[in-house]
Amino acid sequence: MTTASDRPRSPRRPAWAGRNYRLLTAAAFLTNGGSQAALIASAFAVLGAGGDAGDVGLVAAARTVPLVLFLLIGGAVADRLPRHRVMVAANAVNCLSQGAFAALVLAGDPHVWQMMLLTALGGAGQAFFSPAAEGMLLSSVEGEHAGRAFAVFRMAMQGAALGGAAAGGALVAAVGPGWVLAVDAAAFALAGALRSFLDVRHIPARAAGGGVLADLREGWREFTGRPWLWGVVAQFSVANAVVGAADAVYGPLVARDHLGGAGPWGLALGFFGAGTVGGALLMTRWKPRRLLLAGTLCVFPLALPSAALAVPVPLGVLCAVMFATGVTLEVFGVSWMTALHQEIPEEKLSRVSAYDWFGSIALVPLAMALAGPAQSAFGRTSSLWGCAALVVAVTAAVLCVPDVRRLRRRTRPMAGHSGESASADAESAVGRHG
Repeated sequence: MTTASDRPRSPRRPAWAGRNYRLLTAAAFLTNGGSQAALIASAFAVLGAGGDAGDVGLVAAARTVPLVLFLLIGGAVADRLPRHRVMVAANAVNCLSQGAFAALVLAGDPHVWQMMLLTALGGAGQAFFSPAAEGMLLSSVEGEHAGRAFAVFRMAMQGAALGGAAAGGALVAAVGPGWVLAVDAAAFALAGALRSFLDVRHIPARAAGGGVLADLREGWREFTGRPWLWGVVAQFSVANAVVGAADAVYGPLVARDHLGGAGPWGLALGFFGAGTVGGALLMTRWKPRRLLLAGTLCVFPLALPSAALAVPVPLGVLCAVMFATGVTLEVFGVSWMTALHQEIPEEKLSRVSAYDWFGSIALVPLAMALAGPAQSAFGRTSSLWGCAALVVAVTAAVLCVPDVRRLRRRTRPMAGHSGESASADAESAVGRHG
């Protein structure tokens, strides 16, 4: 058997940057940048068609509903079929949906229901893509180098998102939303082509199972059998919901009334994005021994933006708060991916990832819907302080879980862990996935 250590390495890239990892990172860079630009383009496409803010919200929500509905099935499918094929198929769906959206806008006179339908199709594709992609990424690096590899991957993603958002606004103004959506469709096509070259021979063949429902039950047992896992997902189920409501609903209102409008709010969000890039860069160097303890402590600052909006603070202070929050949140993100890579058996990664995704986003639509009534009942300032308090409360609660405080980084895989030597280039043993 030929291993990675037997083959000469190019001095121009790190030892952990294997072929699969490079393909995954390049593809994610393309789609993340394109998707961020497309978010802006879709909103302006709705407004350009005569829609109002409510219609923009409907089109955005149309993506979330199928994403939540199909995530668990997507995780089971990704652990049953070759993950790279699931990813390529999902990219093809997103390419077609965004291409049709672009054609609809460029042709003129699109209807809201048509845009909702195409956006929902993209959300369904994302539901199958995300668990497969996370499982594939987690199996593409060796345990010793996992933290740095995930940090670089996330830095590429966050940098692409930051650049995509900036370029998206400029391109919408220059050439119109239809062409930006067309560029996003092309990005999905190119990313799918890159992902078709992924090598899955290192992934053990799956034993025949009892069907998708049996796979879901097995994934559920894996998920609920680890208190640190379901505890952190429960924490972020609440935290993501209230922070999402604060950023999407209250933030623009505070910016309009106290900061000078959309421009200053966009600048603050840009500082948050820059902070996430900085946090990922930090994690290429820092390897906290207690993964989840360090990561969870870095979630407390997630309450600061809501508190800053509640005061409200001047724009300069808000930008500083947003940057610091981005840095600390990325420390959690890298630590979390490293913990999943270290602790979850390879053949169950996608199902566990699906439960993680599902729990983390399930309450977001509800929080968005309740943000307006909460403001009417309690006032905007009290609602924002409530958001901050909930983040602090759930983060303090998850620290009561002993495994969250005690889980330690390992430099060697667990004995019997099926993700052992899981670098895409580490083994050339022939095996078929699924």
